[in-house]
Amino acid sequence: MSYKALALQLTCQTVNVYQTRDEAESLMLQSIERIERQIAASVGLLGRDTLLVTVPEFFLTGPPVDETVHQWREKAALEIDGRIYEALGAMVQRQQIYFSGNAYEQDPFFPELYFQTSFIIGPNGDILLRYRRLNAMYTPTPHDVWELYVDAYGYDSLFPVAKTNIGSLACIASEDILFPEVARCLSMRGAEILIHSTSEIGSPQATPKNIAKQARAIENMTYVVSANSAGVVGSSIPSGTTDGGSKIIDPKGIILAEAAYGESIVATADIDLAALREFRQRPAVGNQLARQRVELYAESYANHSIYPPDTLLNQPAERPHFTRTQQEVIKKLYS
Repeated sequence: MSYKALALQLTCQTVNVYQTRDEAESLMLQSIERIERQIAASVGLLGRDTLLVTVPEFFLTGPPVDETVHQWREKAALEIDGRIYEALGAMVQRQQIYFSGNAYEQDPFFPELYFQTSFIIGPNGDILLRYRRLNAMYTPTPHDVWELYVDAYGYDSLFPVAKTNIGSLACIASEDILFPEVARCLSMRGAEILIHSTSEIGSPQATPKNIAKQARAIENMTYVVSANSAGVVGSSIPSGTTDGGSKIIDPKGIILAEAAYGESIVATADIDLAALREFRQRPAVGNQLARQRVELYAESYANHSIYPPDTLLNQPAERPHFTRTQQEVIKKLYS
């Protein structure tokens, strides 16, 4: 099977200036209407075989800037069964695509927190998986409430893979692309396409994330579909900071398509599942998955703890806490 994937490079309209949830959700709904028009036009131009569309990180809200965790949760974190997800599901069902995005999300098990969540919606409008970002500087993660999170959802929920008729799909959020263990755990569970919603520096130089995208594709013999924003507007951060470079990378690390700056559909390419599966099933030096000897590393991971889990069980999730925790980790590493 072969089809087109599109990393749709969008301008992110932020909600930072708004004070109430109603105001923020009103802007989100307007953004969804705009995005649907762009998806419909893009599929019309590229072809009806465009079956997978990926959009940037926090595409509906932008990131928090001066807001506390509580303020951001109340204003911008989506309700799991709320009207924003309902509107996204309806949009995807109308367009008959697989759609992946990234948003801040509330969780009923953790009412004081929010998580940054990448998701995939199928053509029937249902959410196929939720992936919570695992490595962050100032955003709560499942690792910060590790014991309770695993009790609530189970370990495998950390690395979800959706088996669909366009392949086995998985999400990897933002800076998680810099941590090779995340992509490896997803590929161990069968991921064939890593969908990467990001909002990162747009630069003609080789940035850490861009190097990592190619490395993760090669290491795991996966496609990487990476959508960056076309600028973030409406906040105090200069809008062009995170603009450009959306791309699609094949399982050999070859960049198949890459967008420049601004809103764009240039990052589109064919996903050849038959060739990928044949590549994975062939004994060869380049078959990285078949050559992986995981037992070599298990003891080292089991015997070393660097960043501690459960730091938010009895501690408010505020920036000074995250900074102090990292300072303590650095002392431990280099003392």
